[in-house]
This record gives sequence, structure tokens and C-alpha cells, in this order.
Amino acid sequence: MHTELSPSSLSSAAASSTAALEVRGISLAFHERRRSLPVLNDISLTVPAGKFVSIIGPSGCGKSTLFHVIGGLLRPDAGSVLMDGREVTGQRGLISYVPQKPALFPWRNTLDNVLLAREIAGGADEAAREEARRWLTRAGLGGFEKSYPHMLSGGMQQRASFLRGLLAPQEVICLDEPFSALDELTRADMQRWLLDIWEDSRRSVILITHSVDEALILSDTVYLLSGRPASLLHRVDVPFARPRREGLAEDGEFLALKREIAEIMREEQRKKPIR
Repeated sequence: MHTELSPSSLSSAAASSTAALEVRGISLAFHERRRSLPVLNDISLTVPAGKFVSIIGPSGCGKSTLFHVIGGLLRPDAGSVLMDGREVTGQRGLISYVPQKPALFPWRNTLDNVLLAREIAGGADEAAREEARRWLTRAGLGGFEKSYPHMLSGGMQQRASFLRGLLAPQEVICLDEPFSALDELTRADMQRWLLDIWEDSRRSVILITHSVDEALILSDTVYLLSGRPASLLHRVDVPFARPRREGLAEDGEFLALKREIAEIMREEQRKKPIR
């Protein structure tokens, strides 16, 4: 069910398909005084246009660092980042980023928070505000347009945070464990909500998560990373049809694939324990 990949096979696969985002041979180490700490080791992956891709790896392996490279906050020691076939390594402002915590501005109401990225890009006109209102209603936040973050539940804040990313002008949305701080029931509800919203928009999404269930429920492709320095272990092409049906997580094929991924990650931890 899974496919082991080499950097060369990844590069050729990326070149042969339409990709919103390509990461090619990224390596990076942090340097402190006379000490060098390798974090990323020759990582290549592809996010096809309109697809949902997830990354799973042990805590501290470098997943968020990879996002920083993709977003241009860090320049890699080797490798390149491409968007729509154009190299953008080290360039900022080309992705939409949804962090682990909602990070809504407390002095802005829900509508204004959702429109922040549009404002920065200079496109928050009345048409954009009307579009945002429609999405807020679609997201179950209708009637909360003038509410401030402290008046919203955690799940509502995270919905607003995702809508801010969705309404940003960038094609690629990077989700950095956006549901990890939520309780289990709210997290499951948010996953169903995200799938529903994503089916309507079909933006290109790359998600960091520790949850195998979450990755399989949401994604078209899942990349598994090793412990630090992170390298690619496997790529899983998720076989389940869209839209994802209710109760998928209890299906025998789903559980078998989940066990397979969990065993790969357990074996990796035995070989390369977290440092």
C-alpha cells in the first residue's frame, strides 16, 4: 500500500505532473558556534494543484523547519522550492500559513481577522468582505462577524483562522498542526468541517500532523519522515474515494493502512530514537 521513494524518483515524478508546490532535495543544518545540527536531509516532495498532502514525523524531527523553508523564512543549505514550476527558494509571502494556534488579533473582530491577508495584499474591498461573510456563514460563523476572539470557542477561532488562510491570495495553504490543541470530539468535528470546506474550494494544501487517522481522512498523499535529521521514509497514496464517507475510520482497509503506517513509524523510532 505504501511506496518507498528515493530522491531521484521523487524528482522525476514531480517533473511529470502539474504541481502547485515542489520541494527538491532540501537539506539544512543549524550552526551554533563550532557545532552543526543537521535538521533536514535531502527531502523532496510534491503538492499537486488542488490536492491535499500531509506530512507525519516524530516530534522534533524538523517538520516545522521544513515549513519555514517552504515559506522563505529559512534558506536551505541545499535544494530548492518551486511553485507552479518557478523557483522561489528564500522568497516570502508566497504561501498562506495557518499556525497551530489561531493567532487572531484580539482587537479585530471575526470578519476583520478573516480579511487580514486580503488587506495586506491590498484586496480587501467590499466584494472581498461580502465573500468573507458568505464563507463565515458556510463555516457556521454567521452572526459572529462582529465578535472578538475572546468571545469565540477554540473550534470557532480555528475555523476563523483557516478561513483567513483560505481567503488569502496565495495558492498553497500550509497547515501546521491546526487541530492539536483541540479536544478529541472538537478535533473530529473540525476534520469533517475542513473536508467539507476544502471540497468546495479545492485549494492546494500541505498539512503537518502527528495523527495517522487525521492524515488518512484528509489527504490524497501522506509523506512519512524519519527522526532528526529528517529524511523521507515512505510516501503513501491514500486509496479512499472522495468525498470521504462517514465512518471511514472504522473501515477494515483504513485500519490496515493505519497499522502499516504506525508500524513504519515505530520501527523508525527504534532505529533513530528522538534526541
